[in-house]
Amino acid sequence: MKPSRLRTWLRGATLPALLLGTWWAAFRFGWTDTQLFVPIGTVWDTAVRLTANGYLWDSLQASLGRFLAGFVIGATAGLVVGTALGLSRLFEKIVGPSIHTIKQVSLLAWIPLISVWFGLGDPAKIAFLSLAAFFPVMLNTFEGIRSVPRELVEVARAFAFSRTQLLRHVVLRAALPSIFTGIYLGLLYAWLATLGAEYLLTSGKGIGNLLTDGREHFWMDQVLLGVLIVGVVGFVLNLIAARLEAHSLTWRGNSAAQY
Repeated sequence: MKPSRLRTWLRGATLPALLLGTWWAAFRFGWTDTQLFVPIGTVWDTAVRLTANGYLWDSLQASLGRFLAGFVIGATAGLVVGTALGLSRLFEKIVGPSIHTIKQVSLLAWIPLISVWFGLGDPAKIAFLSLAAFFPVMLNTFEGIRSVPRELVEVARAFAFSRTQLLRHVVLRAALPSIFTGIYLGLLYAWLATLGAEYLLTSGKGIGNLLTDGREHFWMDQVLLGVLIVGVVGFVLNLIAARLEAHSLTWRGNSAAQY
């Protein structure tokens, strides 16, 4: 790892390390005896126990499975619709007003309708997650395509680019930063919606169910473990999205230099 990158990682780890250290010290030196919190060692023991009996892995796999299915469906639909809106003025005039109206509806307001259409099991949860991912990807794809400088398009036409070449090598590549912003937001919203769906729809395996069980039985070690898992998964998703964006934008720059 490069020294500059190492320093960045160390700076980023400072606050989590301080929080964990304060958490440990609060119980080690008797600064608190509240029942609303538990020692960090108790949370670790609970993580080991739930991992050994398979409950933690089953919960995590169930949540990630729903998340990935919902995100892929929603992001794909968002890319298709956003591209169509960005490329076609006619399509925007026909479909755009309805989509821009629907996006104003709170995501949670869709749950009663989704539960009627899809029931209360995994199909309903995946539909809910798809909606969460769809709108940020669609809107940022649309804005990215519409924001492509007109000069780039005119230069491509001067070089006799076909419509396919114009779309692939100019429009989509110029719109990539905005598109990846939408994908990043879609990842974030879909992961948060995963927990919301597991809370509000039929309970089953999942991190949301792990949190619900902990709350109902006042198992604060399990609740805190669930919160930590949610944070770690969110951090990993953010890291993956950042790596993919950096790789893709580098690839775009290298490819553009060939023309």
